[in-house]
Amino acid sequence: MAKIILTHEVSGLGSAGDVVEVKNGYARNFLFPRGFATPWTKGAEKQVESIKAARAARELASLEDAQELAAKLNGTTVQVPAKTGTEGRLFGSVKAEQVADAVEAAGLGSIDKRRVEIREQVKTVGTYSANVRLHEDVNATVQFEVVPA
Repeated sequence: MAKIILTHEVSGLGSAGDVVEVKNGYARNFLFPRGFATPWTKGAEKQVESIKAARAARELASLEDAQELAAKLNGTTVQVPAKTGTEGRLFGSVKAEQVADAVEAAGLGSIDKRRVEIREQVKTVGTYSANVRLHEDVNATVQFEVVPA
């Protein structure tokens, strides 16, 4: 097990500034190359406080914004254009980035694709929902309709 410091929020693991233990391979092959974490050392422990302070400052300012955006997203359906074949089947599947782009194109605001969670594989035309983590305490559900492009 490796002790690491998260530099970004990782779903199911923690938020920026958290010190967690993960398996060596997960840290070495996924978290470190993508810049989501740094190895824990006594010197790096000092970074934890600055990361947490920066996160706290951002969260206080963004809580009201997150609640406002959640009110817009809940109960709104956005359209996600996708290439389709016969019988409405997609070439590939809809990704979180496409949902985030559709929300921004609809004029509802911008959201980070890493905060969009689609619970199922979207491979056909239809209406689906995705969970969006806007803030630590604020989640929204956005409905999206997959339409042929």
